[in-house]
Amino acid sequence: VQLVESGGGSVQAGGSLRLSCTVSGFSFSDTDMYWYRQPPGNKCELVSNIRSDGRTYYSESVKGRFTITQDNAKSTVYLQMNSLKPEDTAKYYCAADAPHVPLYCDGNVPGWGQGTQVTVS
Repeated sequence: VQLVESGGGSVQAGGSLRLSCTVSGFSFSDTDMYWYRQPPGNKCELVSNIRSDGRTYYSESVKGRFTITQDNAKSTVYLQMNSLKPEDTAKYYCAADAPHVPLYCDGNVPGWGQGTQVTVS
């Protein structure tokens, strides 16, 4: 099982980024996918998830600004982030079938990617 995130970077407030997470080693289309983030000095947070049936969830802090989508043909889940704010600064992780929010996001846990840093100034 492998999950590889990309698309992070530094951006000014109000800008946009699109995160990608490409997976291998399991049936992507049958798996609920999650985006978590770990802000500096704070706990791990669930940002968004997309279920295998297409239903989506967004945390209140990102609702209306972030959009989660997936491309089954590419085994990739995306997180489009618009109107970014400094408080969105965090390391973002994608995870497979991970509904329980940990205290700390951990890229070493099976089913989690290594994370990609997003910095908004």
